[in-house]
Amino acid sequence: MAKEIKLLGTWASPFSHRIELALKLKGLQFEYLEEDLSNKSQLLLQSNPVHRKIPVLIHKGNPISESLVIMEYIDETWQHQNPLLPKDPYARAVARFWAKFIDEKVLWTAFKAYNDKGKEQEDAIEEFSQQLKFLEGELKGKEYFGGERFGFVDIAAFFILQFLRVLQEVKEAELMTEEKYPVLFEWMEKLQGNEVVAGCLPPREKHIAYVRARRAAAEEAASKTKAA
Repeated sequence: MAKEIKLLGTWASPFSHRIELALKLKGLQFEYLEEDLSNKSQLLLQSNPVHRKIPVLIHKGNPISESLVIMEYIDETWQHQNPLLPKDPYARAVARFWAKFIDEKVLWTAFKAYNDKGKEQEDAIEEFSQQLKFLEGELKGKEYFGGERFGFVDIAAFFILQFLRVLQEVKEAELMTEEKYPVLFEWMEKLQGNEVVAGCLPPREKHIAYVRARRAAAEEAASKTKAA
């Protein structure tokens, strides 16, 4: 089975972690291939020639890209092992909506909130706060986003929010706190206590150091560009 399934990813990527967890929840054996994004492998470039990004799942020689697409593929291919999406069509549509909301709204608004300046940053912080409140409202009163079963939206949200907590520590900002979002924090703490979920997280201090170094390099490059 491991020969049939390969995952191309990086140790620090929340998108890679999504796929790792989805595969583990399905009880699937797979070969993990760590990518150096500064020197991308030919396998990655051939498998995802459009975006040239991780993660990529290769199943029986067929590559699939984009983490949410990969998660759906995994769920549809191995339907009878720990379903990630609900059977009901409406509930499935709702799950897809919230997963896209996290990727297309929450993540990018958070980047603006942490990186913009002045009025643009103020507006982004307000928008980010509202988006987290939407997530709180969707989760409130439930064990998981899908109800009683850990599933698609939980996987999508958990690793992004964990990454944002690391970014928050690096930026020395407090946009996302337990006092402001108790429901989300209680849910995150519960998932961190799950051995399978926790096993997909990178070492926290190593992750913080990595993000800090990446941000320092980006800021240095930006200052050189301005000076030029």
